[in-house]
Amino acid sequence: MKAGSRQVAGGLAFFGVFRAFFRRLLFLSFILSASPEFQAHQFSESYLAVTLEGRTLGAHWDIAVRDLAHVMTLAPGADQSATWDGLAADPELVDTYVQQHLKFKVNDIPRSLSVTNRSVRLFVDGPYAVIEFNVISPMEVYSVEMEYSAILDQDPQHRCIYMLQSPAGEETGILNVDQRAQRFELAKPDRWRQFLEFTTEGLWHIWKGIDHVLFLLALLLPSVLVREGGRWSGVQAFRQAFLDVLKIVTAFTVAHSVTLTIASVGWVRLPSRPVEAVIALSVAVAAGNNLVPFFRGRAWLVAFGFGLVHGFGFATVLQELGLPPASLARALVGFNIGVEAGQLAIVAVFLPLAYVFRRSWFYRTGLCTVGSAGIVLVAAAWMVDRVLGAGRMPF
Repeated sequence: MKAGSRQVAGGLAFFGVFRAFFRRLLFLSFILSASPEFQAHQFSESYLAVTLEGRTLGAHWDIAVRDLAHVMTLAPGADQSATWDGLAADPELVDTYVQQHLKFKVNDIPRSLSVTNRSVRLFVDGPYAVIEFNVISPMEVYSVEMEYSAILDQDPQHRCIYMLQSPAGEETGILNVDQRAQRFELAKPDRWRQFLEFTTEGLWHIWKGIDHVLFLLALLLPSVLVREGGRWSGVQAFRQAFLDVLKIVTAFTVAHSVTLTIASVGWVRLPSRPVEAVIALSVAVAAGNNLVPFFRGRAWLVAFGFGLVHGFGFATVLQELGLPPASLARALVGFNIGVEAGQLAIVAVFLPLAYVFRRSWFYRTGLCTVGSAGIVLVAAAWMVDRVLGAGRMPF
């Protein structure tokens, strides 16, 4: 009975702390909403699917309307439009942009592309412009080179996820600011290149996702501490901290691997706004638990429960490309390995340092308490921003 009473009291205290933070959050959200200079930087991906039939490369390029708005003038209210007429003030400008920033060589000879159709499609994260085009070769095709420069000068973190289908099979990968071009020898498809590119993308994806990193850190902060008399104190042995971290990382890995897979193969599709809002909530809950421990000894359950949601966030990288089963399997395995490698790199740096400084005021109060309070504020602001779809957070 006493244990139950303590849990109830802990829960009430947690919500009391959160309410105080929420008051500050309202003021922060007002400032962010009123200040155009605080427009959020949104990581973006476009999708390029190319199919070789005979001597013709047929392709479609899917690019978020919000990204096109960075590089050309769109019709008023285009970010909410689901029709091409409501999107483009001048369709020929879009055609010209595509021709200037997607270039092809067939058999090492530059070939121009011709836009054949334009439309708008609603993806899970909003409207996308879909531009279809052809590249025609006068002779049999044995090699293709793609060069991509769209959006990259305005957003160096932009990615283009591509798929090339030919009679020899499929090749997929990623074009970015460091690798703008890719050459394909159609007689010798490079399966390992796809695997390694998606492994690199998974590694990059976990490190660029500040919300994912903060969620992990919020769970790891108390791993080298124990709660005694209402205060944090350092654990006695490294083994205790290591086992705690192992349970947390394993639970998070299993959970997000499950939902990453089922979302990527199309079994479950969720709109991105509520998923991103719940991810923000998970960060706030994980950090709030460090202020008023409510999930004592059960951080791994929090990691598993919210890890399921984080997996849906990871899946946006793969689910819109429509990869064939074999290519999807390679991409999933590679991407997941990259995500896990990114997580383990964070843990490998964090855990030894945290253990060394676990008994210091800097760690117990500065990082675990004050740092967690800061994470709660940031995460709560993220949640409000994402629920409203305001896009005002600066990161």
